[in-house]
Amino acid sequence: MTANKKFKQRVRARAARTGESYTAALRHFRTASGGAGMSEHKPDHKRIRVAVAQTTLVDDPRDVAGLRGAGGQVRKLMREAHGAGARLVLFPEGAMCAPNKRVMSSVPDEVGPSDWSRFEWDVLREELGEIAALAGELRLWTVLGSVHRLTPPNRPHNSLYVISDRGEVAGRYDERLLSKTKVTYMYAPGATTVTFDVDGVRFGCLLGMEVHYPELFAAYEQQGVDCVLFATTGPGPSEQSQSFATEAQGLAAVNSMWVAFAAPAALGAVTPSGLLGPDGTWSARCEPSTAAAVAIGEIDDGAAEVEIAVRHARPWRQEARGGLYEEHRVVADPRSEARTAF
Repeated sequence: MTANKKFKQRVRARAARTGESYTAALRHFRTASGGAGMSEHKPDHKRIRVAVAQTTLVDDPRDVAGLRGAGGQVRKLMREAHGAGARLVLFPEGAMCAPNKRVMSSVPDEVGPSDWSRFEWDVLREELGEIAALAGELRLWTVLGSVHRLTPPNRPHNSLYVISDRGEVAGRYDERLLSKTKVTYMYAPGATTVTFDVDGVRFGCLLGMEVHYPELFAAYEQQGVDCVLFATTGPGPSEQSQSFATEAQGLAAVNSMWVAFAAPAALGAVTPSGLLGPDGTWSARCEPSTAAAVAIGEIDDGAAEVEIAVRHARPWRQEARGGLYEEHRVVADPRSEARTAF
């Protein structure tokens, strides 16, 4: 039996199991595994240069000069990324402002419901507009953390804006699994994944503390994402501040995907921003420093060091999850059911 015939049988098996049409089931396999098993649909070589930034964060949204400075810092690093040949740059959570829970609290000397009237929204909008214009000028996809205002009295979202290389907002990811403080006092949670394609490479977005949830990364793997863009303010400047980066490494390897890890410059001496390869190793990283900076890396699924992860491990997991072992699942042997004997 040819490999292609076996592949078609797997497509039909999925269609029968899920109720999908043959075409829909076929699309699942092509998207999820890059077309593995169908030689006539060999995927194109994917390659793109990305930049991952670490920035100095502003925590008081009443500080007009601070908001202007944050916008200027983002634009400076965008130019650096463009100068290094990047097509996309990722900034940390709250790159435009990461409001401090105590600054925002409407309860004096306590953490309480946030008073969002304290935010200089017009200044934020102006700075975001200038960033979008520069993204179009540089032809640089720009993904950065910002608060997204909703209609009062609704709380805002904690978000990642996806700005295209035309200078347009192509999408927005809202943090879904928030910390207890965020969801209780500060933000409205988001509701959906966000993916977008640049030069044939598919990206997905995560934010904040969502590195703690492997199922979010697994969901993106099922959607055919090549690289997860994870932006965070980190767990805080402590001895535990490496934990988010360590988790990201494991999730990159488990899902055979690239992970761009953007954290604030305040953590840069311990946890610099950078790009993780699909084997869980750092392929690019900022120097250990608390200075604002960008790391430049390549997503290249044809590179020898990632071929096993991308071309073999990931398609194999898709086959296993898609029912590869179903025909061998039931074993007609009493010893298989005897679980209390040697």
